[in-house]
Amino acid sequence: MHDHDAPPPPPDADADDAASLPRAIGALFADLPGLLTDRVHLLALELRRASGALGEMVALGLLAAILFATAWIALWAGLAAGFIALGLAWPWAALVVLGVNLAAAVWAVLRVRALAPLLALPATLRRLTGDDGRERDDERESDHGA
Repeated sequence: MHDHDAPPPPPDADADDAASLPRAIGALFADLPGLLTDRVHLLALELRRASGALGEMVALGLLAAILFATAWIALWAGLAAGFIALGLAWPWAALVVLGVNLAAAVWAVLRVRALAPLLALPATLRRLTGDDGRERDDERESDHGA
């Protein structure tokens, strides 16, 4: 059957279309609180699950840190015992262990201090404050002047 064979719509069909639009909008607004409530409820459930997972992760991280520290102490106690078995006096063995650990701690602190300025997002701040362009102009002037 072709479109030209179809009977013309009744004259009141336009009136039904005009009346159905407000009904459709009304139905949409009626469904909106339910949709929003479902999403908020899902968010609340996922946040509760995420907070439980975060708590478990923190506890396991703390446990791992304790176990690692215990293993570290056992390692150095064994090394000190080995030094003593090789004939090194125990005060010297203790000083070797202390010296190596202090040197590693100083290195770690210096590394943290070197990384700390990166937490301030310096490149982003330069770009947002406009200092980036001035620095590039200064670099160009110093390159041309040299």
